[in-house]
Amino acid sequence: MRDGEKKSRKVVKFGQKRWVFPTVYIACAAVILTATLWYQSADKKETKKPTAPYSQNNEGAVPVTKATEVVKMPVAKVENAVVKKKFYDSTATPEEQEAALVFYNNTYSANTGIDIASKDGKTFDVTAAISGTVVKSEKDSLLGYVVTVESGNGITASYQSLEGVTLKVGDKVAQGDVVGKAGLSTIGKEAGYHVHFELRKDGVAVNPQTFFDKTVADIKTAPVTAPVNNEDKEPAKDEKQNADKEEPAKDEKQNTDTEKEPAKDEEQNTEKEPAKEGTEKPNQEENN
Repeated sequence: MRDGEKKSRKVVKFGQKRWVFPTVYIACAAVILTATLWYQSADKKETKKPTAPYSQNNEGAVPVTKATEVVKMPVAKVENAVVKKKFYDSTATPEEQEAALVFYNNTYSANTGIDIASKDGKTFDVTAAISGTVVKSEKDSLLGYVVTVESGNGITASYQSLEGVTLKVGDKVAQGDVVGKAGLSTIGKEAGYHVHFELRKDGVAVNPQTFFDKTVADIKTAPVTAPVNNEDKEPAKDEKQNADKEEPAKDEKQNTDTEKEPAKDEEQNTEKEPAKEGTEKPNQEENN
């Protein structure tokens, strides 16, 4: 019993020390806090789900354009749309190429897009064919309002002949968003209310109708069949031909001038001969 009493007395004395209870309290608090943090971190790992990628701009953020995105016709109601003028394709027949020429200011030029109108001839909503960022939004005196959207893959979509727009440079556009209303323009006014739609790959126009319902990646890998404008080259060629024709004429003129020179000299010599004889005759008379 004495041993038991001694042990109990030691425990009592140990508990009476001032630092014992604070130490025990701190240790218990540390254990409880560690257990709580571990439980919360484990719960977050179980409930965390992957999210879709978004642009850095949180305002009006849209998913980043993917190469698998399918190109759509830039109209809200495809069944009511009609192509008034097609793209000028260098591989098309002469008749199709002639129909794809744009006439303005007594000049014919190749159509670098397609003109889409409504079957009833009325205006309609123009929608984004592909997602991207607005890099151009302005009014042109000949083309009407123009909006250009860049997808970030070297592909741009341009919407021209719009009646009005609310988009500004830097805005994010998702496929199917309304870009503006179809309007009238000075160039292509014969199409009435329409949208002039262009697709470009690395700055070169491609045929939009070829890539409807195809992916953006298909545009990137497709060969370029855009029209080649030879109008600037032809005058230079004609001038060169005319210059070649003028050269012989110039040479002939020079030859003619050289041929005339001896005749002139002979005429001068002929005129001088009588004068010479006249001067010699008085001398002969004096000698006589």
